[in-house]
Amino acid sequence: MMCPDYLEFQDILKKMRILDDKIVYALNTSLPTESFANKVDAHSACEDLYSQIQKGNSQREDVIKNCIVLTAEEVKKLKTAKEEKPNDFEVMKNLKFEQKKLRLLQTELSVEEVIKEKTTKLFTEKCRTYYKPNNL
Repeated sequence: MMCPDYLEFQDILKKMRILDDKIVYALNTSLPTESFANKVDAHSACEDLYSQIQKGNSQREDVIKNCIVLTAEEVKKLKTAKEEKPNDFEVMKNLKFEQKKLRLLQTELSVEEVIKEKTTKLFTEKCRTYYKPNNL
């Protein structure tokens, strides 16, 4: 699992966010211009893109939440170790490190919400005449 190394975790999230980062390009290449409207199935293109967006959102959220749970468990263990050995410098250092990582991971959930809103807004603007998902 990539939770112990926060930088690796961020790299993986960055790769998982490629579709969201390039949503305008994806929409522009999936949807026809007026002159090509009869040559492309815009409904299917939007439906497929929506499915990809939802899958990506779900996967990223699962990864972030899983890492939050694992890191919170590590913080709990380290707090217990600190109570047993209050003067252990190594335990204190590791506890502070894990607490910081936990805060960063929780921030990633907020970042994920912003990305999801931006992607959904752009998708809705471009695809609303071709495809309307049930939950939008």
